[in-house]
Amino acid sequence: MTRIPRSHPRYASLVTREALVAAHRHGIVVLEGLIAHGRGEAFDYLLGEATSACALVAERAAAAHLVAAERPVISVNGNVAALAAGPVARLAKAIPARVEVNLFHRTDERVRRIVRLLAAAGARDVLGPRPDARIPGLESARARCHREGIFRADVVLVPLEDGDRAEALARMGKVVVSVDLNPLSRTSLAATVPVVDELTRALPNIERFARALKARPGEAARIVRAYDRGGNLAANYAFLRWRLSQSVRTAKGGRAKARRKR
Repeated sequence: MTRIPRSHPRYASLVTREALVAAHRHGIVVLEGLIAHGRGEAFDYLLGEATSACALVAERAAAAHLVAAERPVISVNGNVAALAAGPVARLAKAIPARVEVNLFHRTDERVRRIVRLLAAAGARDVLGPRPDARIPGLESARARCHREGIFRADVVLVPLEDGDRAEALARMGKVVVSVDLNPLSRTSLAATVPVVDELTRALPNIERFARALKARPGEAARIVRAYDRGGNLAANYAFLRWRLSQSVRTAKGGRAKARRKR
């Protein structure tokens, strides 16, 4: 990896990019995953690269659904494994939940590499190498899944998800919890609980809420009932509008200051 000085203003972003490139070289991430990351990063700029209040509300609801579930499953693709293998393992243990590798660009070797990476991070009994079921209505390789994993799950956490599978899981009657920086994506619009936040911020937040709610199962059920999906998405849109309006004011102020100097 390229040495990046901590004083660089884009330090965290550049470290993340380097991690993805390294994961690509090791057969974990595909080139298409690098493109997808750049698209999400653009939305994170708009969000101020920080967890918003409305994202925290969704993360709390996500934790409540996972804690209250009978068969929760965390779905993992290459980007998720590269960026958050440790947080995935810790969240799975906290709930507890099964972890399943599910890929659009699927090869047996790539699945095995991701399973080994997750196992090294502490994930146990990771599913993925020998799928024995299919998600109805999908023609891509993402339809292949495990009967004891995604297929029978009642709640599925799908970070950095493809919209078509999120829609297919919703049609199966599952509670779909997404982590997607784009609140306009098909994934966010299909999810029961769309978490609009960056992956490495969202998963630890969900874990923290899950550990707190494990001791209060009645509270988890109350949060599930009270969560307003439409209202929360609307709050995300309002927050983005506010961020853009602040940027416009800053830009106008900069132009006015430059004119005064002249």
